[in-house]
Amino acid sequence: MSSLRDQLLKSGVASKKQHQQARTQKKKQKKQGVDAQAEQRKRLDEERKQQIERDKELNRKLETERAEKEKQAQIRQIIQTNTIKREDGENSYSFVDNKKIKKWYLADNQVEELSKGRLALAKLGDEEYALISGKVAEKLAERLADEADKYLLVSNKGKQEEVDEDDPYADYQIPDDLMW
Repeated sequence: MSSLRDQLLKSGVASKKQHQQARTQKKKQKKQGVDAQAEQRKRLDEERKQQIERDKELNRKLETERAEKEKQAQIRQIIQTNTIKREDGENSYSFVDNKKIKKWYLADNQVEELSKGRLALAKLGDEEYALISGKVAEKLAERLADEADKYLLVSNKGKQEEVDEDDPYADYQIPDDLMW
């Protein structure tokens, strides 16, 4: 069985020149079809690569957000588990939070402990605060490094040393927090 072109050529309906033109045109179409498919494959590969890059970037962002939320939850848990009960008193203790001055009324001993650095004031939420020990505050400050100011509102470091016994001015202490 011969092709339709060969049959038309034998029957004399088509000339040899038309037969040759049809063959070359078919070869060109085949070749162009292969090129078009190759270009389409390249374009699809590029789109896949771009989609993979976008997905990787999105995954990195989601991972950093998840890590940040996890870190905040750990900090909140540390503060909540180490919270010291606040004793209401007559002495006011003022501190700064987001450029606003807040005032707590505390017992004398807690005000003294805060000023000496044995206690610290930490922020739990927008308007939630907690008293924690100075050692826990130091551990949080080490863990947080740059973000310590966001969670630790009052942490008097370096003031935990005891007064030297040989100090001649030991009886004349300068108060850290004057009450008027």
